[in-house]
Amino acid sequence: MLTVLNPEGYPPKVSHKQMAPRLDTLDGKTVYIVDCRFDDSDIFLKQVQAWFADHMPSVKTVFKPINSVYTQDDPATWEEVKAKGDAAIIGAGH
Repeated sequence: MLTVLNPEGYPPKVSHKQMAPRLDTLDGKTVYIVDCRFDDSDIFLKQVQAWFADHMPSVKTVFKPINSVYTQDDPATWEEVKAKGDAAIIGAGH
């Protein structure tokens, strides 16, 4: 007798969420650039922040690393982004 298991497993159920509405403009807005600490993502995200400084100086950017690692949720960071930011770029890795 041989028992065989399916290596695909059982994926979790995913519920659909609507995307946030798009802003008309970024002028005068605050954009959080959130580093989820995936490998060297901070290097790329700081380049994104520099691009905003060079090309859209009216946009305030806040570079914000999460408090843990990308495999752990960070509710405090998400609350700060919601309270103080108008938009966010999340560096979630590949």
